[in-house]
Amino acid sequence: MSPPTRRSPRSRPSPEAAEPNGTFDAATRQQIDAVVAALHELYPDADCELAWETPLDLLIATILSAQSTDARVNQVTRDLFSRYRTASDYADADVAELEEEIRSTGFYRQKAKNLIGAGEILRDRFAGEVPRTIDELTEVPGAARKTANVVLGTAYGIPSGFVVDTHVKRLAHRLGLSAETRPEKIESDLMARIPRDEWIFAAHALIWHGRRVCHARRPQCGDCGLADHCPRNGL
Repeated sequence: MSPPTRRSPRSRPSPEAAEPNGTFDAATRQQIDAVVAALHELYPDADCELAWETPLDLLIATILSAQSTDARVNQVTRDLFSRYRTASDYADADVAELEEEIRSTGFYRQKAKNLIGAGEILRDRFAGEVPRTIDELTEVPGAARKTANVVLGTAYGIPSGFVVDTHVKRLAHRLGLSAETRPEKIESDLMARIPRDEWIFAAHALIWHGRRVCHARRPQCGDCGLADHCPRNGL
């Protein structure tokens, strides 16, 4: 079976976004707009790099991606998705077998419990479908706010929030988009500073840039297409 292709299309407190253009001075607004424009030029096709065909696939892959890499998860899900096609398949899975199938993604015991629990709640409460609201989706075991934002944005095109992973956190600091340290606070800043219709793209593009150029230890500032807009250029 060939690898799945990618498609793009609050019971817990959520960050509150300001109006899309925020309450910033003209210089700050111009800098933010310039960053977003540069991201479009650099990464016009930026998208989630997890392989998936259905919203369920993407949910499972995103749960597995915690403390793992997309490349590793894609290796695992190539076979996993051929065996588990529905929420009921995960709900009825043998935990020991599932643990072995996902072992290489790390934290496999907890992840196996989460996948089975996810299958159960999707089957029993949502007729086997992945819900389209962040309140409902964050009730799924293993699906915290970041996971929910990935699934809603990538599978359904719903800008429920701004995905904040380790790359987005690092770039938000370096680009001066947020001085916060907690993911939910960083998300709130990004939601306030970046127009809502750019949230999905900008998150993917920042992740791509973090993986390819703006590395944690040795950022390639000399080859960075955002250097002219970065207060930390050259570190």
